Amino acid sequence: MSLRERKKAKTRALIQREALRLFREQGYEATTVEQVAEAAEVATSTVFRYFPAKEDLVLLDHAPRFLEALESAPAELGPVAAVRHALRELAASRTPQELAEGLERERLMLTVPELWAASLKNVTSMIATIRDTLARRAGRDPADPWVRDITGAVVGVIFAVWLDWAKDPGMDGPAEIDRALAALEVLD
Repeated sequence: MSLRERKKAKTRALIQREALRLFREQGYEATTVEQVAEAAEVATSTVFRYFPAKEDLVLLDHAPRFLEALESAPAELGPVAAVRHALRELAASRTPQELAEGLERERLMLTVPELWAASLKNVTSMIATIRDTLARRAGRDPADPWVRDITGAVVGVIFAVWLDWAKDPGMDGPAEIDRALAALEVLD
């Protein structure tokens, strides 16, 4: 990344970090974008340049990193094993602070209706992308019921653990997702 890109990434991360802090301290609805801008020491217009809507301050798209890891999973891995591989790669690439912030975002998404609605669009898009990627890896049509079933099983397990993890922050979410997906590997 160029110096300019690194500065942009730092500014974006700072804005999101301050937003999460304020949401935690004041609540999502009570926090304004102007307060986030002030806390991050940037103009409100800068916040909107990086995050077009308040909901976007919470949403974080891990899809590109996850999909890159899924695409690069060894070809001999079945679909569930490939997803486990990709999730392990993603978890290993995140710092403890990133994992904690991710959990905080996920808890907000589950408890704030506006965020749930915004995240649902991302979730449905991600499910379709996972389905297409698994179909391509298996040499099957995305409309194949087998691909639909595998994708649904994988996403269902991840979602179930995600809900539990949001209620119990002490849980080792990545390890529990890996354990739960291991039980599905019989489908490979």
